Amino acid sequence: MLELRRLVLICEFARRGSIAAAAASLGYSPSAVSQQLVALERETGTALIDRTARSAELTDAGRRLVAHAERILSMVEEAESDLSAHAGAPVGRVVLTAFPTAAVAFAPALARTLRRHTDLTLRLRQSRSGRGMREVQSGEVDIALVDDWYGRARDSESLRVFPLLRDPLVLVVPRKHRLADPDVPLDLRELRDEAWMATPDGEPSRLAVDRLLVDVGGTRPTPWEFEGLGTILSLVAKGIGIAAVPALALAAGIRGLAVRHFPGNPVGRDVHAVARGSSVHRPSVSVTLRAIHVAARYIAADLEPLRLADRHRADDD
Repeated sequence: MLELRRLVLICEFARRGSIAAAAASLGYSPSAVSQQLVALERETGTALIDRTARSAELTDAGRRLVAHAERILSMVEEAESDLSAHAGAPVGRVVLTAFPTAAVAFAPALARTLRRHTDLTLRLRQSRSGRGMREVQSGEVDIALVDDWYGRARDSESLRVFPLLRDPLVLVVPRKHRLADPDVPLDLRELRDEAWMATPDGEPSRLAVDRLLVDVGGTRPTPWEFEGLGTILSLVAKGIGIAAVPALALAAGIRGLAVRHFPGNPVGRDVHAVARGSSVHRPSVSVTLRAIHVAARYIAADLEPLRLADRHRADDD
């Protein structure tokens, strides 16, 4: 009979593309992974990996086994979830990954809600935009908070997607900028010569800013480029320039900013929680998903235009 832990190893090898990468991901030494894969080949009675002096790749039999193994491991997780659901209280560790602005925005509410479950441990880590779904699919994490700029996130055979909130782009300017006054009409055409700041070319939020500026006609301005929305907000607060950022980035609480909402239906992103369908009924995962939904409702309320405007006026007072 095939051992489950060896099936996990060959699936990880298939995802990572090398024995060294699979070992690093799982916390083993490369030699230990190699030995276990050799043992798996003995169990199956066939070559699963084609090894050369410089590389290793799956054989046709190896690829077929990986397809079977992924289904088997999913069924094992589903069985564990079913048994845990009947056991009752959430226990163990849940690993949640989130893009940086979501990690900052959701962390306080999650910590407050989940600390009542004394046998549950939450590990929240950050990942770059676009990686969360892959990490859930591979089993590296239990839940991911992902951003979706183009409406492409959908349930799949193995993944469940839970919509949380809409996160529009907003204009942030220094407090002394003329547009800090909410009574001054906002016209992007008049801002084309301002000192714009944005994330590097190719980043999802930068692409959204480019779309926003194209919509008002004319060429897009050449921005200062900085890694991280927090850095950009800090520079705006110091009067260095202006920026268009997702409203969720304001959860960092940087002072010295004035926030304006773009008229009409501004460019924005949807924020979702993603989990494996085989794990959503496990108490530790389900209670974390519920906490995420509660946090999202509070955050969504804070993103409403009137609420943001009220916050700006209150800070000025």
